[in-house]
Amino acid sequence: MYKIMVVEDDPKLAGLLQSHIERYGNEAIIVENFDQVLEQFQELKPHVVLLDVNLPSFDGYYWCRQIRSLSTCPIIFISARSGTPDQLRALENGADDYITKPFAYDIVIAKIHSQLRRVYGDYAAASAERTVEKDGLVLYPERMEMSLDERTSVLTKKETILLETLLSRSPRLVTRETILEKLWDDTFVDDNTLSVNINRVRKRLAELGIEDALETVRGSGYRLHTVWKRQS
Repeated sequence: MYKIMVVEDDPKLAGLLQSHIERYGNEAIIVENFDQVLEQFQELKPHVVLLDVNLPSFDGYYWCRQIRSLSTCPIIFISARSGTPDQLRALENGADDYITKPFAYDIVIAKIHSQLRRVYGDYAAASAERTVEKDGLVLYPERMEMSLDERTSVLTKKETILLETLLSRSPRLVTRETILEKLWDDTFVDDNTLSVNINRVRKRLAELGIEDALETVRGSGYRLHTVWKRQS
């Protein structure tokens, strides 16, 4: 059974979508708090997101970008906006498909199943998932998650890149220049921006019970110590 997250502020339409999705053996979860779409996405971990454009507080484009910062989960827009610019904007913000209202429910179901086959089923890539492992701490770059024992931490794209760089070179020093190149290419960023990202990584490690693993080597860079090996 796959989980489909429905982000639609018309209760009647959301209910009909849920009914059709569950008729085909999958689970549909309707979002009711439109101020916490990302938090609910992280909690539910759906396989596909159905996302309306016109939503309270923030529009669907905004939430699509937020989800894309964490996940490659398929996102299908459902919207009354049928213009080419709206569809292009959705795709540019990370959507995988776009359905205009009014629509046939069978088309919605077919597109959901198409995404499920592409990402998780018959058409999914057969190659094994790439991981980076160090003494029991496992990073999953493709799903942007990190786990230790039975704990899991969800990461942003930059946190994933930074942790992969640090883990793959641990316990060696990773220079500040190397990190800047990995995260921002040739774009200039100040020291505060780098410090913010380092602190975010420390928080993600703390979510797994790992403290004092990331050392700042003043004037040089950062070093990740495998303190979780001693803690376990």
